[in-house]
Amino acid sequence: MEEGVSIYLVSDSNVDTAENIASIAAAHFDTFIEKIKKYSYVGDKNQIEEIIMEAANDANSIIIHTMVVPELKDYLLKKAQKFGIKIVDVMGPVINAIEDSTGISPHTNLAKNNREDYLKKIEVIEFAVKYDDGKDAMGILLADVVVIGVSRTSKTPLCMYLAHKYIKAANLPLVPEIEPPQELFEINPKKIFGLTIDPEVLVKIRKERLKSLGLDANAIYATEERVKKEIKYAEEVMKRLGCTVIDVTNKAVEETANVILNVLKGGEIS
Repeated sequence: MEEGVSIYLVSDSNVDTAENIASIAAAHFDTFIEKIKKYSYVGDKNQIEEIIMEAANDANSIIIHTMVVPELKDYLLKKAQKFGIKIVDVMGPVINAIEDSTGISPHTNLAKNNREDYLKKIEVIEFAVKYDDGKDAMGILLADVVVIGVSRTSKTPLCMYLAHKYIKAANLPLVPEIEPPQELFEINPKKIFGLTIDPEVLVKIRKERLKSLGLDANAIYATEERVKKEIKYAEEVMKRLGCTVIDVTNKAVEETANVILNVLKGGEIS
């Protein structure tokens, strides 16, 4: 049996470039990739040490990297050579060629900016997960945006989409039998966005949801009477708050998000 290759993809930004090149190159050989390990946003020598030690334990390993920060790039190269690990610099030749042709040195802070960007995005995504569905009222006070509405108005996917736009979004379901937390009435109503929807459309959405879960589609949760009661209650709460109300009937999550982003910038609902 042929010996497989273990590929280690290393970058001080995203490993996508290294991964694409590795995949294309591997396709030209009648061998198999035993494993592929990805290390994005490598920012210190300790991380490099850990990667090298793991690669050194593989009999047939290759490091393919797109490191740009000179100090880390040199450290990775020296450590790989010390342990006899094959290493390929994907970005180096291209960057060197451009530098030689233009006489301009590359920006060494690019990886740092990418890493900070990545960490910020992770932070807001984790925020959306932590404060999803009214799990903790503290999220209402900490959020950039608070999304409220009845069940199945796409509050969660909307908050996740906003998180990818670097907005800390929390969401809260409105249910007639449960009084909204006091925190909701303590924040600036401009941060609150209420989602409403056509009752008939919501009935269909809820019935489909129940069917997908193997439950009775005729349950009270999906009846027209219940849906109308919930929507009426939710709209009353939104009126009390004086928040922006968005009709999400037949709107994609991206469209709703764009409305919110536009309002946050001082625009109006279109």
